Amino acid sequence: MKKIVLAYSGGLDTSVAVKWLKDKGFSVIAYMADVGQGGDVSVAKKRAIKAGASSVIVEDLKDEFIKDFVFPALKANAVYEGRYYLATALSRPIIAKGLVETARRKNAEFVSHGCTGKGNDQVRFEVSIGALDSKLKVIAPVREWEFSSREAQIKYAKAKKIPIDVTKKSPYSIDKNLWGMSIECGVLEDPWKEPPKDVYQMTKDPFKASRKPTYINIGFKKGIPVTLNSKRVRPQALIEKLNKLGGAYGVGRSDMVENRLVGIKSREIYEAPAASVLIKAHEALEALTLDRELSHFKSFVSLKYAELIYYGLWYTPLKSALDKFIEHTQKKVTGVVRVKLEPGSATVVGRKSPYSLYKEKLATYTEDDEFDQRLAKGFIELWGLPYKK
Repeated sequence: MKKIVLAYSGGLDTSVAVKWLKDKGFSVIAYMADVGQGGDVSVAKKRAIKAGASSVIVEDLKDEFIKDFVFPALKANAVYEGRYYLATALSRPIIAKGLVETARRKNAEFVSHGCTGKGNDQVRFEVSIGALDSKLKVIAPVREWEFSSREAQIKYAKAKKIPIDVTKKSPYSIDKNLWGMSIECGVLEDPWKEPPKDVYQMTKDPFKASRKPTYINIGFKKGIPVTLNSKRVRPQALIEKLNKLGGAYGVGRSDMVENRLVGIKSREIYEAPAASVLIKAHEALEALTLDRELSHFKSFVSLKYAELIYYGLWYTPLKSALDKFIEHTQKKVTGVVRVKLEPGSATVVGRKSPYSLYKEKLATYTEDDEFDQRLAKGFIELWGLPYKK
């Protein structure tokens, strides 16, 4: 029997995919990558076996996810179209890597995923898989099977006695990891309708949050957050703590209509409290420590870097080249940033660094001013010379 390794989430699509692939003559190995999505793994494993999987493999990839995927994106200030912190997009290349490595260990010639034919994730998985091992064959059940809607899948799952969480009354498609959460489908497909309150799971309604602000100090070393309120904290614990702190104030919500890679627009809801806080803090520290030309040029690189992540181009020469540039920019991005959390917002209110390029005696308007303003006249003459009529 042909072996196939399926990226299994425990949700509707992949649970139905297990049974569908088995009926096609495959021995299905369900592969679960733990990137901080939470949930009861034992329940998901039982669901996979119930659906027909021959075995279930679970790998804890949280530390690797943060170190090799999240932190590079943070150092790049990678945000797609200004509001999406790329949580789901960042998890796809590491899951694809796990799929490839599992297929090699299990001598499987096929890998599979539960992505739809109109989404971005199919591209992210398949491009990453091809870049890592072009010999593996990819099967995408959702693009091939007979089910024309989520309602049809739910009906099939019930008929095959596959336990699922989704219902016809709550048909949201949710993806979560340490860096954030993505929510789509259901009433969200109408961009005019306000998201129901039950959509949000990581963040509190800002109108119900405490009116008393909370101040936090985040310490960075070469672009990586290492301390919280002067205490050294492991990366996972730091992100989880910021998700909790920011989430309590409703920080990190995004309701956006974005441009998908496949050419259509989609309405997405995102929650990313820690990502929102950390990127704002990181940008503030860069503003203090990077010179003007490097800072301005890096902003262009940040946009491209975010696109590469979104487009599924993690394992590409351009991405590797940009990593080298970004790493160089982080040599002096060390210091502490003070962030004020209030209902619906995280605001940088202080920053300091041993590598600060800010000189108070040059910026001040007091009697301590050391800036020779007489020099400005000559500077203006030279600067404006090409434009004089």
